[in-house]
Amino acid sequence: MAFDEEWASARSGAVQQTTSMRLNQLPAEGGGVASDYKVTSKELKAIGNEAQELYHGLEVAAFHAGAQTGTASTSLDADGFKTGSGMWTAWDKWRTQSETLLSACAHIHNHLEDTVLSHTNHEEVLVTNFAMSKISEHFS
Repeated sequence: MAFDEEWASARSGAVQQTTSMRLNQLPAEGGGVASDYKVTSKELKAIGNEAQELYHGLEVAAFHAGAQTGTASTSLDADGFKTGSGMWTAWDKWRTQSETLLSACAHIHNHLEDTVLSHTNHEEVLVTNFAMSKISEHFS
């Protein structure tokens, strides 16, 4: 069989086959770009808000007795009581631990805020790039 005959046979066989293709996606509604990647859930926002509220509440509550504790421990030390230095050590540990917790709360809040903003920006870049690729098709 010659090449032309084989080619004609292959073409007619291919045309006769019924094939279908299904893309794994949802149809774009209204002809626009359908976004399926969202990071603005209510749960993330609620966690960020709770972290911020904890930060502000702890900031006030954790340090309200700081000056009085310093004064009392200095006075007790001056009077020869070992309780003064123990009190100062306990206060210093409390302050360090409180600052660590405050830092963690701020980090959680800021990270969630940055995550939402970053993902929004990425989404805008993707939409813009997709639109530009569609425009470029018309100039090729």
